[in-house]
Amino acid sequence: MASRSLGGLSVSRGGGGKKSLSARNAAVERRNLITVCRFSVKTLIDRSCFETIDDSSPEFNNFAAILEQILSHRLKGQVTWFGYESPRSFWDYIRVACRKVSQNCICSIENMENVSSSRAKGRAWIRVALMEKHLSEYISTALRDFKTTRRFYEDGAIVLGEEANMLAGMLLGLNAIDFSFCLKGEGLDGSFPAVIDYTPYLKYIQSSDSISSDEEELRTLGSSGSESSTPENVGPPFLMDENSWFNKCKRVKQKYQLTLEQKGYLEELLRLRENQLSESVSQNKILLQRIEDSDLAHKLEKEQLEYIIVELQDQLKSYQSLDQLSAEVSLSQTSLDPGQLQEGDGKQDTLNLMSEGKEDTPSLLGLCGSLTSVASYKSLTSLKSNDYLASPTTEMTSPGLTPT
Repeated sequence: MASRSLGGLSVSRGGGGKKSLSARNAAVERRNLITVCRFSVKTLIDRSCFETIDDSSPEFNNFAAILEQILSHRLKGQVTWFGYESPRSFWDYIRVACRKVSQNCICSIENMENVSSSRAKGRAWIRVALMEKHLSEYISTALRDFKTTRRFYEDGAIVLGEEANMLAGMLLGLNAIDFSFCLKGEGLDGSFPAVIDYTPYLKYIQSSDSISSDEEELRTLGSSGSESSTPENVGPPFLMDENSWFNKCKRVKQKYQLTLEQKGYLEELLRLRENQLSESVSQNKILLQRIEDSDLAHKLEKEQLEYIIVELQDQLKSYQSLDQLSAEVSLSQTSLDPGQLQEGDGKQDTLNLMSEGKEDTPSLLGLCGSLTSVASYKSLTSLKSNDYLASPTTEMTSPGLTPT
């Protein structure tokens, strides 16, 4: 019983170890795929600075294979009527989860004549989304539909883990690249699975502990007196270090060339902006001068109008005073005798002389035209005064009245 119990315990431990090992392997697989995807996006961005990205670019082909592997990671199969589970492509998930994207290309890809298989449609969707610069938007919209994602993927899938948010953020940098693809090429063939080439992302880096242990081993071997194992004859570590320095120098040179090209572009752009700024400043000065000239002309015109208004007001007051005097004279003449009538005639002549001696203002002539209306008004006043003067005489010479 003890042996059985011990055997059962060992089996249980072995089963738990297998589960933890599989979980660890799944986590490593997810992390490696996300890391390789980040490297592929970076290489695509670097390559786009020198040439156009199309179907012949090995960087794009590797990126498309990596993205296809990520979207197909732990994808559930489609259960048939007989209970069998057939394989499924990630296009089935994208077709359902990305319907909410505005102006999506789902219907156009579904209606493509030269693309028949589900895997080929998924590859065509990757290319169209990259050309439209909406790949990150498609992935983000699909990941937000958590219910649909759970329906298509098993537990432990990349799109259900924390790595999904990192994926959407990494793909956002691809919106700055102009892609050019042919949707009738061999890349859309769905009969072959996507294969990832890991060699561009593999890099041997010797840690400091390893270097120190190698040096200690070389010193130990050198002290034994063996000529074949002296440090002078052992070259791989130094050769590897030399290659690493050569690669670093090459990368620095590439960065320097890229920076130099960007510097020339920015200098040319700065020169154009300076020319535009100088032209804008000169135009601004001309407009300001025109505004000052117009303000000065408006001020002068305002002063002239104010002066003319003051003259017109003075003349209007003088005419009003003349009208009052003529009205008083006409009223006084109705109640005067013949002796006083002569005195009234003298006053009327004096008023007429005053009115005739009044000079017209040139500004009034310039503003209102001729002053014929003023002359007619003077004649009308004299006629009224003569009428008022003649009325007492007629009354006195009438046959019905005798002087006392």
